[in-house]
Amino acid sequence: MSDNEGGSTPKQRLVDAAIRLLAAGGPEAVQARRVAAEVGASSMAVYTHFGGMPDLVDAVVREGFERLDRRLAAVSRSDDALCDAVTLGLAYRAEALENSQLYRLMFGITAVSASRRGQRTDLLGTGSPTELEEGRRAFGHLVAAVGRLAASGRGTVPEPSAAAAQLWSAVHGYVLLEIAGFFGDEGHGVEQVLLPLAVNLAAGLGDDRAAAEESARRALRGAG
Repeated sequence: MSDNEGGSTPKQRLVDAAIRLLAAGGPEAVQARRVAAEVGASSMAVYTHFGGMPDLVDAVVREGFERLDRRLAAVSRSDDALCDAVTLGLAYRAEALENSQLYRLMFGITAVSASRRGQRTDLLGTGSPTELEEGRRAFGHLVAAVGRLAASGRGTVPEPSAAAAQLWSAVHGYVLLEIAGFFGDEGHGVEQVLLPLAVNLAAGLGDDRAAAEESARRALRGAG
């Protein structure tokens, strides 16, 4: 799906409307009647195009992963693999904060009444936290980043999926705490918590701490 305004399909307009309602009013606002009204239609439009709310919510989750995928795909590469991995984490954080209600829905932290379960997978067994293809593509950027880190020789990186799980655990946990307001609203947590966490993870994998700190600083400068 695309979130482009021009030429969007009726299905896409319903998905975009559901995302707007989710952002403005939380999960309780995502109701067939309200979603349809948002695009000037009757609630029958939801059933015509999706068969019901569960399929619409699935489409919303897929759209969330597609947006995350595009955000991560836009991160450029440099000759500093750790800097690139940290930059990827900062892009992940930015997408999650800009779409916090959608992010929480994507990972089952919150649920619309029509949400389906069963989209999660064993990350260590499948290499992805979700069975959705859109989610696999998004998570694949983290796997690729730690693969480059391993190839760079900076420390001893474990199997890419396991290493990506460590990186994701750090960023995902941080993001949820920041969304909840535990680090304030000035962004100070990035320098005081997230980047030191990345440095500690890199050093724990055997990277030189001073080099890891410089890579983290370079990522922050680039993100700024």
